[in-house]
Amino acid sequence: MILRFAAAAASASASVSRISKPHNPPFLSLPHPNTLKFHNQPSHNPRNNVLLPLPSRSQRCYIRAISDATVEPEISKKEQNESPKDWKIKMLYDGDCPLCMREVNMLRERNKSYGTIKFVDIGSDDYSPEENQGLDYETVMGRIHAILSDGSVVTDVEAFRRLYEHVGLGWVYAITKYEPIAKIADSIYGVWAKYRLQITGRPPIEEILETRKKKGEVCKDSNACKM
Repeated sequence: MILRFAAAAASASASVSRISKPHNPPFLSLPHPNTLKFHNQPSHNPRNNVLLPLPSRSQRCYIRAISDATVEPEISKKEQNESPKDWKIKMLYDGDCPLCMREVNMLRERNKSYGTIKFVDIGSDDYSPEENQGLDYETVMGRIHAILSDGSVVTDVEAFRRLYEHVGLGWVYAITKYEPIAKIADSIYGVWAKYRLQITGRPPIEEILETRKKKGEVCKDSNACKM
């Protein structure tokens, strides 16, 4: 009796051991360039094989074309907004002025539908006075300047009025066309222009010019500033 019980216990233990024994983890093999096969090792059971076809070459090209199409239009649109071919007015702005940039960005957003304004950052290393009616950095830093397509230069509140008119917001500055409102508006803007560097927490214009001069000397005959 005891011997039969021991034999039965041993048999049950062996069965449990076989059931709980983990299988080898599946691994991936590529028997054919266009298929994926998952199977277990070392024993091979055809019913456990799963064949997953890889995308064909035409399908991969189609997926890549869709991916590229979501990026390229944005880049082209940005370039078109920054330098429209048929611009009517060119805005010379100080890209280092945080308050100024709020207005610039608003106008740039409006300009997406009009394409009439060309935006030129005077603080850029690529800024050229020769291409902008001889207006140098120091002059343009003193007050807002805009250049019309015929070469005319407008400043102060008139520059803002012209810019706003070209993006469908002419009513904002319409009243400044008339005296004495025009003179009062220019006076108020003059105060802002005079103290805007202090208001925005930037150094005096003399210090900015000295910094730019030193940078120009370092960049001269060097490609370091063009990278």
